[in-house]
Amino acid sequence: MCFCNGLGRNSCFAVFKMTISKSILLLKSIKSNINSIIDVHNRIIVSLPACCQCFCNQNNKTFSQSRKFSSHASGYHFSHKLNQRIFLQPNFFPEQTFKTSFSGVRQNNFPPDGSCFKGKDAYRKQKRNLSVTPKAILDASPKSLQPYLRLIRFDKPIGTWLLYWPCTWSIGLAAAPGHFPDLWLLTLFGAGAFFMRGAGCIVNDMWDRDFDRKVERTKLRPLASGELTYFQGLCCLGGMLSVSLGILLQLNWYSVILGAASMVLVITYPLAKRVTFWPQAMLGVTLNWGVLIAWSAIQGSIQTPVVSLYFASVLYTMIYDSIYSHQDKYDDMLIGVKSTALKFGDKTKHWLSGFATIMIGGLTLTGVALDQTWPYYTGVSITAAHLAYQLYTVDLDNADDCAAKFRSNTGLGFVMFVSIVLGTLLKTQKNEIDQLDNEE
Repeated sequence: MCFCNGLGRNSCFAVFKMTISKSILLLKSIKSNINSIIDVHNRIIVSLPACCQCFCNQNNKTFSQSRKFSSHASGYHFSHKLNQRIFLQPNFFPEQTFKTSFSGVRQNNFPPDGSCFKGKDAYRKQKRNLSVTPKAILDASPKSLQPYLRLIRFDKPIGTWLLYWPCTWSIGLAAAPGHFPDLWLLTLFGAGAFFMRGAGCIVNDMWDRDFDRKVERTKLRPLASGELTYFQGLCCLGGMLSVSLGILLQLNWYSVILGAASMVLVITYPLAKRVTFWPQAMLGVTLNWGVLIAWSAIQGSIQTPVVSLYFASVLYTMIYDSIYSHQDKYDDMLIGVKSTALKFGDKTKHWLSGFATIMIGGLTLTGVALDQTWPYYTGVSITAAHLAYQLYTVDLDNADDCAAKFRSNTGLGFVMFVSIVLGTLLKTQKNEIDQLDNEE
């Protein structure tokens, strides 16, 4: 008996076939929606937390296909638009349908800790939390100011620290036995390191902007990319040098003249890579000039102990900057720029090991000349161990590893400074009298 309530067998079969067809179409539609959800979700997570992801238009170039999808189907909707960055968030309003454009992924610009799941208010509250890191300060600065901050490498303070720490070594070693280093001088040289490092970066970018356009790591610098004009860079340089001069004038005239002489080095250093394979040596001579200025600011002139300290600091700079230059060695070969990375080649570690040995000898000689105590030599030993480990483990063909080893030298500078301070505090008044007798 037919179950189709009086319909013929053929009619019943037709109804059954139509029902099966509709079921198949429904299953295909469900599968399509599931695939769409998976596709959207995969685009969102892109190796970052699955809660959300920032999609932004980089360099005003859209390089992916727009896609329509239902907010109900996808489970996501646009919830925030902050600083031209649109964040995706779980859909709380399924009646919306809209069009999305995936215009590139900027990693590290997404709401951390899954805050996008907590709703708009929670996320906005989190965005109000203050951060004092250089990168956060740069991002929070007015758009018109950001190119200038990037021009002076404000978001990359490693260069300022590497300029500052040798100055603190000199200030600490020049301090009277049993006394802390002069806090005012430490502050002045800290500010001077910031502004002179910024000025040096501008001079370097003004000379090298054509080269920088051809190097992957530097092509987005403000002058190389055209974000700032040459004149704007020159105005910024004038401001940095003016402040630096004001700081220099706080010292004695011997130090003022010595500091003014360093401008020849600052201006000509970027040219070294065009004519010699030893630009890192030129950088060391320039970057550590503050060691001589700091000593003369306290002692009134350059003396023998600071010469060995200066020489050791120059070698130290050659070590870490030679490692750093291995990041760009292939680009340097293509554009004709010279460096110690190209000069040393496969023998880089041998050369740098020799420099490290001489550097440690220079620091030891400085300590002996100044009657330093055991904390100082402990610091020298830690420095030697750090350099040995760094040179043994660095992968010179891995740009990320070279950069990491380069950055590690910031902590080493601090360790050496603390060792000098402690060593000077343990020196007795007798040491000072004996030193004066020897000089006479």
